[in-house]
Amino acid sequence: MTSTKAVERVLGAVHAKRKGETLGDETLAAVLEDYLGGRIADYQMAALLATVACTGLTRTETVALTRAYVHSGSTLDLSALGRRVVDKHSTGGVGDKVSLFVVPVVAACGVPVAKLTGQGLGFMGGTTDKLSSISGLRMDLGTEEVIDVLNRTGMVISGQSDDLVPGDLATYALRDVTGTVDSLPLIAASIMSKKIAAGTQGVVLDVKYGPGGVVGSEQEATELATLMLRIAQEVGLPARAVLSDMQQPLGYAVGNSLELVEALNALQGKWVPRYTELCVTIAQLMLQLGRPELDAVAAAAEVSEAITSGRALATFRTWVEAQGGDTAQIDDPSKLPSAPHVATVRAASDGWITGIEARTIGTAATQLGAGRFTYEQQIDHGAGLLLGRQVGDRVRTGDVLAELYGTVDDVDAIVATLGAAFRIEDHEPDLKPVVTAILGGKRAVEAPVDGGPAENPAPSNPSPWW
Repeated sequence: MTSTKAVERVLGAVHAKRKGETLGDETLAAVLEDYLGGRIADYQMAALLATVACTGLTRTETVALTRAYVHSGSTLDLSALGRRVVDKHSTGGVGDKVSLFVVPVVAACGVPVAKLTGQGLGFMGGTTDKLSSISGLRMDLGTEEVIDVLNRTGMVISGQSDDLVPGDLATYALRDVTGTVDSLPLIAASIMSKKIAAGTQGVVLDVKYGPGGVVGSEQEATELATLMLRIAQEVGLPARAVLSDMQQPLGYAVGNSLELVEALNALQGKWVPRYTELCVTIAQLMLQLGRPELDAVAAAAEVSEAITSGRALATFRTWVEAQGGDTAQIDDPSKLPSAPHVATVRAASDGWITGIEARTIGTAATQLGAGRFTYEQQIDHGAGLLLGRQVGDRVRTGDVLAELYGTVDDVDAIVATLGAAFRIEDHEPDLKPVVTAILGGKRAVEAPVDGGPAENPAPSNPSPWW
């Protein structure tokens, strides 16, 4: 039941922000508590969120909102492990399967990784959906189970529990239906509150920008990364941020089990252009946060050894078993869910691929059944598509650009749309690196990280599928 005092408080906050005033810590915490307690209505909280989306928040307000989210529920205490536990977060993108690679790699290097994640919505898949392709794998661990699996395997990936930052869960659901998802302060507070509440002692933030991500431009990505790093600094959380370009999908696979297979291939040491480079960079940074005595060269060497020795893949398999998953599907990925092949997209002319519209690719995968347009929608874990080429590849008329898998009524329309998503021209494009900057620490540095895997050059036409 709504409360007169609570309604006055939230409307007062709305009027204050409209006049350019700063909201205090107590006001933000009280309004959030009122909303969770049912003392103000959805439309009143939506009014405040919309006002914030238009006027912004100061750094002080953003930190205060982050703390209010954290204190709205329980927190995890991972100090009993006796080692620094790290995490990574991605703002999301088409084909983003980075967690499937970096978490077991870093864990195999002796740094525990605890990751709480969620399902996807729209053109970007979620880590939970990709991992749920594994039969029996539990993604709903309780707090004690999270700590137990982390102790036993060195890594844990689980869905976010309802009692962890419930204030963020409630307001995010409201933001999703009120057009306020893309507010940078709200994004920053949402992301960082979960990292702080999860009890990790170091985090690498993968901020993706471009048509295949949530953030449109590199400038916006820099602003968001800087804001999150400032929040981390305010609460004493060691953090780094990677800016990654999402002008095209990441890797070749887009779809849940398809992406899992690609990640397993990479864990076996198979080079996947752009994807492997980004993963190795993030893994190295996570390792340095967990073991600050390592310099970039030493960290890169350990990451490389964890992959080539097979320890990273073995760590992933052990973790799958610990959370009830079918390890036979890891040993033989052909046992993972699959969907029927429904169409092939081919090049209409000779030339160089100078662009691939990532959002169009992601939307097509969703239409094939790999994603959802509402949170209640069921997905087909085997659906999706496999790209035959990436930007910079030379093609001839008739070459395979994409293979489509799923169940769909009007596949011809999807094929026509996908054909237009590949821009083919008569000149070789200037290629932009997938990692464009690394922020945090003593200074911003150019990417890739020194000591990266220069000894693993990509093949000239490197599709692992055809």
